[in-house]
Amino acid sequence: MYDEQQRPPDHGPLAGFTVGVTAARRAEELGALLQRRGASVLHAPALRIVQLADDSELLAATKELIDQAPDVVVATTAIGFRGWIEAADGWGLGESLLARLREVELLARGPKVKGAVRAAGLTEDWSPSSESMAEVLDRLLEEGVEGRRVAVQLHGEPLPGFVEALREAGAEVVGVPVYRWMPPEDLSPVDRLLDATVGRGLDAVTFTSAPAAASLLSRAEERGLLPELLAALNHDVLPACVGPVTALPLQARGVDTVQPERFRLGPLVQLLCQELPGRARTLPIAGHRVEIRGHAVLVDGALRPVPPAGMSLLRALCRRPGWVVARAELLRALPGAGRDEHAVETAMARLRTALGTPKLIQTVVKRGYRLALDPGTESKYADG
Repeated sequence: MYDEQQRPPDHGPLAGFTVGVTAARRAEELGALLQRRGASVLHAPALRIVQLADDSELLAATKELIDQAPDVVVATTAIGFRGWIEAADGWGLGESLLARLREVELLARGPKVKGAVRAAGLTEDWSPSSESMAEVLDRLLEEGVEGRRVAVQLHGEPLPGFVEALREAGAEVVGVPVYRWMPPEDLSPVDRLLDATVGRGLDAVTFTSAPAAASLLSRAEERGLLPELLAALNHDVLPACVGPVTALPLQARGVDTVQPERFRLGPLVQLLCQELPGRARTLPIAGHRVEIRGHAVLVDGALRPVPPAGMSLLRALCRRPGWVVARAELLRALPGAGRDEHAVETAMARLRTALGTPKLIQTVVKRGYRLALDPGTESKYADG
């Protein structure tokens, strides 16, 4: 029998898994973090950011705040705050805006926003360590906002209850729309990601903004794939969100998500490193420890990439470990195999070669194939 302590793994914790990335911003960073841990990555930005440097709405809001000072300004994102200052510079209003911001109570949502504020030569009055808008709201309500003018830098994501709560408490709220989310100009990558999700070609899909989640759901609805997408996300493909706000569009459709405790990319990747291996099927077969992942198998800790047809056969055999599965049933498991049972023999030969240990799968003459489950373990895995 194989001793797990004998050999250190020669792969990352996400080896053998395929992860979809829907981010428009910081997608390369997220993809690199996943790949460094062994994952295959399918990137499909589900939206694009449209800067509003030429937007009359942002210009009007900026002029209004310069002419009539707010009591409080809430900066919500680093990229949005920088974009606002740059746009004001382009209009010749940069110095006037900075002068105004030095006079008001300036709240920064978190450390990154605080960095953007200081890079502009300003100093925030307060910033939560949690990056939580709920904490910002609590502070404002504790201070009291009745009769006060509060400017909020909007950043394309919903701020559930934030603006409404301030207005109910008596504040005048001015929105500063720094950029908007729009659907991607080229929808083909999103469609490929949708097809891969529905076809269970992905093991997880990551979301780093609520608009990206909403955009993917909207595109699925346009293509008539929404029920299939929701079924995949609820059962086979893990939806991982960077935080609770990002998860809202999915939760509204009844999809449960996983989220890290700290709403950052690093913890999101670490969460996947725990969740995906934990969902993999591990079986004792022919004296070996076999772990079945998305597009690969670990045999005694060694990574064995397996072709898609082979993975389809292996999953069919794993549904009833140790039981004989007929060729006709295995043929149905092969995508696009038609009616020729010879396709099963061909795919099975390639699967055995990929696994590097042919005795893992036994041929039962005139009946089909079975996993060579270790003696004494049949009852444990009898129900698959």
